[in-house]
Amino acid sequence: MSDDGHQHAGHERVPSRQRRRFPGISTRAYEHPADRSALVALRKLSGFDTVFKALSGLLPERSLRLLFLSDSVRVSERQFSHLHDMLLDACYILDLPNVPPMYVTQDPQPTAMCIGLDEPIIVVSTGLVELLDEEEMRAVVGHEVGHALSGHSVYRTVLLFLTSLALKVAWIPLGSLAITAIVTALREWFRKSELSADRAGLLVGQDVRASMRGLMKIAGGNHLHEMNVDAFLEQAEEYESGGDLRDSVLKILNVLPRSHPFTTVRAAELKKWAESRDYQRIMDGHYARRSEDGDASVGDSFRESAASYASDVKTSKDPLMKLVTDLAGGAGDLGGRVRRGFDGFRSPPPAKGDAPEAGEA
Repeated sequence: MSDDGHQHAGHERVPSRQRRRFPGISTRAYEHPADRSALVALRKLSGFDTVFKALSGLLPERSLRLLFLSDSVRVSERQFSHLHDMLLDACYILDLPNVPPMYVTQDPQPTAMCIGLDEPIIVVSTGLVELLDEEEMRAVVGHEVGHALSGHSVYRTVLLFLTSLALKVAWIPLGSLAITAIVTALREWFRKSELSADRAGLLVGQDVRASMRGLMKIAGGNHLHEMNVDAFLEQAEEYESGGDLRDSVLKILNVLPRSHPFTTVRAAELKKWAESRDYQRIMDGHYARRSEDGDASVGDSFRESAASYASDVKTSKDPLMKLVTDLAGGAGDLGGRVRRGFDGFRSPPPAKGDAPEAGEA
């Protein structure tokens, strides 16, 4: 049931609570600034256009569709009907006219993806369906519909193919290096696109606690009585601010091979956006429309992304980001701070003339 009281056909099991619908919403309304600019930068990557055009003809998309058709369960009114209702509902809320096919595939890992070059396909695993309750699953379906609306499925498909190809050509030094560069760029973009899709999932479900619970259960399993959303978000705070410069470097190395951001980070990012003015404006009906996309400026996207990164660096509690802020601000004794960073990076240098405490060398 939407906010106008309209119960659309095939949506008998939508929540009884009122939710907003967003006619003609542009993906620019909810996309993370780094998602938009990373995709623009990705397209400017040397050799990317050539590789992408070549891959478009080589990728076995028809084979992929036949694989899911033959070895998974297609969601419909007769199969996984509750997921079918959620899919129609998510497309209705985000005003996606072409409902993508959706499949449930046997896999104990809780996963979901949106792939396809010409037309997107949504695939969810049995592990995910069994793990999440209805409202948590609604956010996931909205997340994947957000990917479809943003056109992320094209680059996700290329990423999957290139990741597999990189393993096969690892013995060719230059070939492996070129593919690795593109895979790394794709992963950086895709991590940001996940933050955008999380926002789309929230716009569909409009229940931030359900979105938080879903992310928490993906991290810790189906033991909700043993977990707490607030404590889970505190983990993100500790991850962001804890440790020294060595930990900052390790965080970067840990995230590089991943296609998704860490789950606590996603939860914290989504909570921050849900509390922002941008989210409230969308809920009030003030958002960018697809009809205006042609007038959107690439330069504005870069500027918004730069502002977003600058804000993240300025407000970050990560030791490395603090150091970057100090460099930008021209702070004194940076050499000393770097040395202390690898030995704790926790306390400021003692003021000149201060006597050492008893027992200190």
